[in-house]
Amino acid sequence: MNRLLARLNIDPFLLMLVGTVGLATVLPARGEWAHVAGGITEGAIALLFFLHGARLSRQAIIEGARAWKLHLTTMAITFVLFPLIGLGVRAIPGLDPSLATGMLFLTLLPSTVQSSIAFTAIAGGNVAAAVCSASFSNLAGIFVTPLLTALLITGKQSGGFSADPVMAIAVQLLLPFLVGHLLRPWIGGFVARHRKMLSYTDRTSILLVVYTAFGAAVLQGLWHKVTSVELALIAAISLAVLTLVMVFTALLGKAMGFAREDRIVLLFCGSKKSLATGVPLAGVLFPPAQVGAVILPLMFFHQIQLMVCAVLARRFGAEDERWRSQPRTA
Repeated sequence: MNRLLARLNIDPFLLMLVGTVGLATVLPARGEWAHVAGGITEGAIALLFFLHGARLSRQAIIEGARAWKLHLTTMAITFVLFPLIGLGVRAIPGLDPSLATGMLFLTLLPSTVQSSIAFTAIAGGNVAAAVCSASFSNLAGIFVTPLLTALLITGKQSGGFSADPVMAIAVQLLLPFLVGHLLRPWIGGFVARHRKMLSYTDRTSILLVVYTAFGAAVLQGLWHKVTSVELALIAAISLAVLTLVMVFTALLGKAMGFAREDRIVLLFCGSKKSLATGVPLAGVLFPPAQVGAVILPLMFFHQIQLMVCAVLARRFGAEDERWRSQPRTA
């Protein structure tokens, strides 16, 4: 089966993602199972960060944090380039105002954390720098996104902001990473000998996030809010925006002389938008009746970015494995 998919140039993980979307559409997590699925997803993500913390050396983390040039570049793409593109999208003639607002809002959001790091790891990138870059972006977005939303969409400062997303990031992501790193002297060797365990955890966490996020969207009436033409338009615009940003980040990374591992970080951390952060922020920044239309483009963009990045990450990872397996000459 794997040989047939290889001949057809089809990524098996992409098929798993599509199958997960289909499963979430037909059998979304409901009631008690929704809580169970959410808990399993959170546990898988926490395990992922625990293992990354145990794997990374102290020196690697210090070097990752020192990559200020890379982090500033990622932040500029996330909070400058993306919003400029969003303003251009909103100006498209004939685009439904609610969908245009949703497209602009998604460009104001921070990067994802778990999927950015997972894809960076799969692609053979600088995981330590990805942890720092994605975390910096997400934490900054808690404050920058409401400000940009007030300036570009609502036209006034929004009140009643909650610090819950910050605590969620700290508890679910950073805390397991720190615990794993502190336990590295005792479990680091075991984790290093079982590198495939990290790979399986990366993929499993991504599939669980897709299932729970898309299932929740289906239960909220995803397929009844807009017409099929509007859905196709959202998907097309989302893919165009993602392609534009990824091409720009790839060219910029080379122009700035970043190493291959750091260019991978810039590509995956700079091109993402966080559904986990965007949905609660939309609930705070917009009236309840407007939230559904605002987050719909984000839901589409989120799925598209996961599928596109899954293909790219596997391809980069295969190239990295081939490079590492080649004999070295003096």
